[in-house]
Formats: sequence, C-alpha cells, structure tokens
Amino acid sequence: MDWIKLLNGSRFGEKRKVTGAACRTTFQRDFDRVVFSSSFRRLQSKTQIFPLPKADFIHTRLTHSLEASCVGRSLGAIVGAQIVQRDPGFFKENDINAETFASIVASACLAHDIGNPPFGHSGEDAISAYFESEKAMPFLEGLTEKQIADLQNMEGNALGFRILTHTLSAQSKQMGGLCLSCATLGAYMKYPKEVLPIRSKCSNASERKYGLFQSEKDTFIKIAGELGLKDKSEDGNVMFNRHPLAFLVEAADDICYQIMDLEDGCKLKLVSYEKTYELLMNILSDDKEHVVEVCESLIDERERIGYLRAKAINSLVNQCAVAFMDNYEQVMSGEFDKHLVECIDAREAVQTVSDIAREQIYYYRKVLEIETAGYEVLAGLLHCFLNAVFCDNKRDRQIRMLIPKQYLDETLGKYDRVMNVIQFVSGMTDTFALDTFRTIKGISLPSY
Repeated sequence: MDWIKLLNGSRFGEKRKVTGAACRTTFQRDFDRVVFSSSFRRLQSKTQIFPLPKADFIHTRLTHSLEASCVGRSLGAIVGAQIVQRDPGFFKENDINAETFASIVASACLAHDIGNPPFGHSGEDAISAYFESEKAMPFLEGLTEKQIADLQNMEGNALGFRILTHTLSAQSKQMGGLCLSCATLGAYMKYPKEVLPIRSKCSNASERKYGLFQSEKDTFIKIAGELGLKDKSEDGNVMFNRHPLAFLVEAADDICYQIMDLEDGCKLKLVSYEKTYELLMNILSDDKEHVVEVCESLIDERERIGYLRAKAINSLVNQCAVAFMDNYEQVMSGEFDKHLVECIDAREAVQTVSDIAREQIYYYRKVLEIETAGYEVLAGLLHCFLNAVFCDNKRDRQIRMLIPKQYLDETLGKYDRVMNVIQFVSGMTDTFALDTFRTIKGISLPSY
C-alpha cells in the first residue's frame, strides 16, 4: 500500500468537482460534514455506557465521539510527522504533511459511532434478537443467506458506513450519503469485511466483526480500489486489509472509552476513588513523581482524577504512536493486524482497567435494567414499522405516516426496504425511541 492512494481526497458519490477555500482542506471539510449531519447530532442523546443519564457529567455517544476525535487528531499528527520525516521531499512534492494525517484520523474518529442504535451496544443485540425471533420470519422470506446474516448479526459499524455512503431514495439526485473523501471512509472502516464468515474469535483485529452490509458491498469494493487496499476475499466473501490509519482510529476509541468509562464509574461511585487513582497511575510510563506532587496539591478528588485522566490519555497516545511506528513496515504490507493497545508497555494496566469496568460498571444493575428494557422497545418499534411498510390495513397505514418519506421508497427490493426501517429506528435517540414506543403501544400520549 502506498500513501498517494491511501490519502485519496476524491469524494465518494460526488460527480462534480467541488473546490473549497484554500484554508480548508478536503479532510477538514469531511470533519465539518460529519459535525453538521443529523445522524451525528442525535448522538447527543444516545447511550455510551449509562443509558438515559440524569447526571450532566456522564458521557453520551456525542461527547465520546468528540473526545475520540481529539485523541485521534493527536495520534494522526504524531504518526504523520514521523511518516513524513521518512521521505520529506516526496511528501512535500505531493502536498502531504502531518496535518493531512491528523485531519483524516480526526474525521473518521468523529464518525466512528454514527451508526450505533439506541441503548448502547445492547441495541445491536436487541435488533439481532428480533430478527432471530419467529415474529420477524415473514420479513426474512426471499432474502439471501448473507442478507439474513446482516439482520441477525446487527453491527453498528456497518450501519455507520451505510449512513456515510448511502442515499436512502434511489430517486435522489444527490448520491453517496455525506460524500466524504475515500481516505476518511477507508480510515473509518475498522472491519473491512462482509458478515460471512463470522470470525468473532479470530486473532486478527480487523476480522472480529464486520463493517459492510450487502447493500454497501459494491460501494466498499470501489472505495477499496481507489485506496489501493489489499484484497483478501476468498470463496466469494469480500474482505480487505485495513487502511493503515484505521489502526489509529481504533486506538483513539479504545483509549477514550477505557479511560472515560472509568472516570464516569468513579464519579458515580461504582469504582472507588482509591482504585481509580491506582489504575490511572499504573498506565503512566514516566514522570510519576511529578504527577503525584500535582495531585497532592489539588484539594478536590474529582480534580485529581481529571488530571490523572489527562496524563493517562497522553501516555497512551504516545505509546500507541510508538507501537504504530515500530510495526510500520508490517502495517503497510498488511501483515500487522492487532489492536495497538495490545502492543504497548501499559497493555496489562489497560487490561486491568477493562476488567474492572466490566465487573463494576458495565454489569451495574441500573445499566442492565435499562439495556434489557431496550430489547422490548427496539423489538416493538421494528415490528410495528416493518408491518407498516409491508402490510396495508388501516392501523398500519396510520403508523406508516410516522415514518419520514425518505425511508419509504417502494421501488426498492425487500432487503433494502427492511434496511431502511432499521436505519430509521437505529437513528432514534434513546428518549425518542422510548417515547415513540409508548405512544404506539398506547402507554402514554404525546403532549403538545
């Protein structure tokens, strides 16, 4: 793989040449397009870990995505500067600098959770469970094995790629979703494969999940060709090597959710201050004496944890950048396929944080209760809206009127119409999904 192709700034889906202000690069405009999209805005009221949070300091998908983009920008800048230094003349001649890498990684990080449904990762499980139930069987009739596998193994990463690249109505004059650059779309794609074969226990990080539905398979093949990604497809199953910058996007996400979930758990007193302090200190690679002195000068425990969190993130960013450059040749040849956080000095300390979070935060009773309720809400909404799309009695016609018109293109095939309903329901915020479910079921009526 070579950087001229990998940093391809051509926009997917845009037929005309768009010229912007000289002060804003293509990749900076990618960032802005994500920020101003309605799908990104709705992350403000979507669960990160704690569903329907009443405390204003707890992270949502929106704040997590913004923080991941900041960390990704730093990672991209550090790594980009070192890559450019390897051949300064070549990169200068092609107008590529550290900011190029930083902007692409930041944009991809900003979009990395844009396809997540309501109620956190349990939302994906809830959609999968619905399509495995007997109630959903009529909507699976006539679909291919892979199309059914898409629905029964719902994946937010694939739904995000659909949002970024897919235009709902076949009649639209503007195709290509948000029309982002090929480079940003490549960096976004952490799992460049279709649903089958399922390899959740694979040692290769890029194969543990999938990143493209059947509806976007041809789209990704085209983008992968533009970027020069290595084709690993076999037996008719699409699979490519990752874009090198996807490793940095993944690392930024890993760093943010590990550290910020721990901080949230401490604020909610699910993890003790003493344990949180210890876990964050163990991540630091150097300068611990100075960090201890600063912490001792801070009166409030929350300030101390906030300061330690910042130092831990900085340490992990630097360690992940080192890990990327240590494996640079293997990354570029497609031989490297691990989480960067698995290759750093603090990997055991990070794993301990992950274990504590799983035991004391993710399995917290209130989290589990609301996630379980999410199963009922999402299954109920999917069933109502799918019936509204495919049936034609009076009640279904009334419910159909609640679905925005762009999701109701009757010229599409069955699979694509089902996918549109999934995209509509998955795009809801936690509170809107809950309110809509209550209204449709007659549990409560909307107020005006």
